[in-house]
Amino acid sequence: MPTKIAKCTVKGQITLPKQWRDLFKTDSFVVDFDDKQLIIRPFQMPDSGEEIIFDAERDNGGQGIPLEEMIGLLKNSRHE
Repeated sequence: MPTKIAKCTVKGQITLPKQWRDLFKTDSFVVDFDDKQLIIRPFQMPDSGEEIIFDAERDNGGQGIPLEEMIGLLKNSRHE
């Protein structure tokens, strides 16, 4: 597959070409760095039947949330 140049958006996001994403049949990727390069690897999430409703890094800048707020999230997830 040919080399592609990906440009960051103003939010720092890049898009992986569809051809590449289709090769791996996943929408999850591990992004790491080594010296002066980024390393992007496909990641297969185990199908545990569980759903992640709160991820501190993604949803709250790495901070936790109060117990009452988590209980509210859990209650709301049952109604979706």
